[in-house]
Amino acid sequence: MPKNLVIVESPAKAKTIEKFLGKDYKVLSSKGHIRDLKKKNFGVDLKTFQPQYEVPEEKKSTVHELQTAAKKADCVWLASDEDREGEAISWHLAEVLKLNPQTAKRIVFHEITKQAIEYAISHPRHIDLNLVDAQQARRVLDRLVGFKLSPILWKKVKPNLSAGRVQSVVLRIIVEREREIEAFNPEAFYRVSAIFTTPEGQEVKASYNKTFSTKEEVEDFLEKCKDATFSIADIQKKPLKRSPAPPFTTSTLQQEAVRKLGFSVNLTMRVAQSLYEAGHITYMRTDSTNLSSLCLNTAAKVIKENLGKEYHKTRQYHATSKGAQEAHEAIRPTYIENATISGTQQEKRLYDLIRKRTLACQMADAQVERTTVSILPEETKAPIDGEFTATGEVITFDGFLRVYSENHDEGTETENEVRILPAMRKGDNLEEKEIVAVERFTQPPTRYNEASMVHKLEELGIGRPSTYATMITTVQNREYVVRGENEGTKREYTILTLRQGKIKESKKKEMVGGNKGRLVPTDIGMIVNDFLLENFPHIMNYNFTADIEKQFDAVATGKEDWEKMIKQFYDGFEPVVEEVGNKRSEKRVGERDLGIDPKTGRPVSVRIGKFGPIVQIGTASDEEKPLFSPLKRDQKMNDITLEEALELFKLPRTLGDYEGETVIIGSGRFGPYIKMGDLYVSVPKGEDAMNITLERSIELVEAKRQAERERHIKKFEEEPELEVLKGRWGPYIAYKGNNYKIPKNKHDKAAELTLTECMDIIKAEGSKAAKKRKK
Repeated sequence: MPKNLVIVESPAKAKTIEKFLGKDYKVLSSKGHIRDLKKKNFGVDLKTFQPQYEVPEEKKSTVHELQTAAKKADCVWLASDEDREGEAISWHLAEVLKLNPQTAKRIVFHEITKQAIEYAISHPRHIDLNLVDAQQARRVLDRLVGFKLSPILWKKVKPNLSAGRVQSVVLRIIVEREREIEAFNPEAFYRVSAIFTTPEGQEVKASYNKTFSTKEEVEDFLEKCKDATFSIADIQKKPLKRSPAPPFTTSTLQQEAVRKLGFSVNLTMRVAQSLYEAGHITYMRTDSTNLSSLCLNTAAKVIKENLGKEYHKTRQYHATSKGAQEAHEAIRPTYIENATISGTQQEKRLYDLIRKRTLACQMADAQVERTTVSILPEETKAPIDGEFTATGEVITFDGFLRVYSENHDEGTETENEVRILPAMRKGDNLEEKEIVAVERFTQPPTRYNEASMVHKLEELGIGRPSTYATMITTVQNREYVVRGENEGTKREYTILTLRQGKIKESKKKEMVGGNKGRLVPTDIGMIVNDFLLENFPHIMNYNFTADIEKQFDAVATGKEDWEKMIKQFYDGFEPVVEEVGNKRSEKRVGERDLGIDPKTGRPVSVRIGKFGPIVQIGTASDEEKPLFSPLKRDQKMNDITLEEALELFKLPRTLGDYEGETVIIGSGRFGPYIKMGDLYVSVPKGEDAMNITLERSIELVEAKRQAERERHIKKFEEEPELEVLKGRWGPYIAYKGNNYKIPKNKHDKAAELTLTECMDIIKAEGSKAAKKRKK
């Protein structure tokens, strides 16, 4: 056994670091946390608030391996990540391995390079117990809130729900935005634009500087324009400069990866973790925008050699986030001269984004010349109060835009848009080609996507960069929030066009109200939010959550005692929990009466059932059992009407028999379906389940059978567990629960594959075979 044992968090990092250290060092991984709070009895002593830890069953073998290696080593180096959680992992390792936290050798590094590792080994420190206390305070507080609130939700709303200190606030932000959208009433107005031609015949697009409220006002304006002549009243040219954005912090990386690459925040952090562990980038959990002198010098060299001296400009950035504490440098490449890396496609794309952003922040400003042209009507029968304005931009020096432009609005790179105006002179007469007035509508607030949610959390001071991904993922895993899939509905709008002295009216349609890719609260999410907000307003308060983060920061710097902090919170929290838990109510939370069923005279209500929102006809006390029906996917508990609820009970419908089986139209959570024996077929979108005929149902059943027949390409009698199948991405081999890709050059001959050829493919693909996905 080597004299030195280095313990890191992940196996991938262990392999990378071991390459840099000599034969006297052995690097092992703790594979994350090795201890956690006990599952039973809160895992916290409610009198002293001391956490009660245990080694989970799945970590016992790892702990045994580390204990054995530590006994044989002369020196143990604790090299977990440099944030609070990493500090806590080192402390847990010291406790389990019986090392003295006051003397144990703790090393940290911001990047996995030979230079950084050797520097860390030569500059060890001790475990920072203040950081450990801050992490323990977070875990204990979150455990108390979660374990106290969740049972109340089981009792009052629905079994198996959960509440958490931070996830509940995230839910509140999303629900409040949804309520703003529901309450919004769009108002129509008209926006006017025009196309003029210069004396040389070149076109100029311009916008009128006023809007109109009604169609009559627009028609009156266009009538005035019929006899008007237009000329250039003024031309102004103004030089502008654009500066690059700072290098990435955790939150800005998450936001840009959503906008530019389409990554979720969770995927972004996973890929960034892989890049860090492979030594390609610096530590990816950071509030800091600082860059090391090494990075500044290397970036300067790369920019000057590849683009020229005029493109370089040294810039020093400083953290703007109050409480920035996660690390000491921005996220950047460890070797910025490397334009590409080896790795997965996702790793390459994220690395490229990080590298370009880092280079751009050390580049010169972009120089832009903006031209604004004022166009006024003259010689009109009636005065026109307003003017048309044409604007254009020319990039005179691209600067940092040569490498990178930041996305501000979901994938539209406005910085790169260049609008060039033709040559014009003050006093020139312009000929009106057409003037168009388009009916527009005021827009409701936009639902959050993952990028804008990260920005909002950072703005409110809720959570830390390392927790954003978990917070957003948790509310989705709990099914309080879903990613929207609705494309929206069509809305008609009016267009009035003045061309050659005639006003023409036309109609067009646009999609509005879509929520695709947006964070949308479910019925259960809205009910849980309303219940918690009514009964635990203190926990749901944005200021409370942000203030708690400040208190954690105070603990981390040794300015506050974490046990006193927890006691102060719990003394006010526990009595409220007891009071709410003991409240009695005849109805469950969220239950709403819709009216009376005219056929049976029984009450109709909507509530949360075991598997989600349901409509119920009757009550449990009736002699006849109540009837139940799940809501459709696009229906909401808070706005479903009695008529819509009763429609749900018109299914199932029996259509007749086919091949000795009864054909039934039923309704499920994901829409209507056809059932024939054990076969289920979804009713296609756009077809009315109430009007579908037996003949049409048979067509859909046969189409499903044909698709299933085509899916099975080939079987082998001598190996019944092996089959060649047709998949979404081409043919593949299914064998003993695993799927194996068939090479693309053999796709066309999949039906001709022999058993031997199939087994060869399985052997070749065996090491990377993906497990068959379970439902």
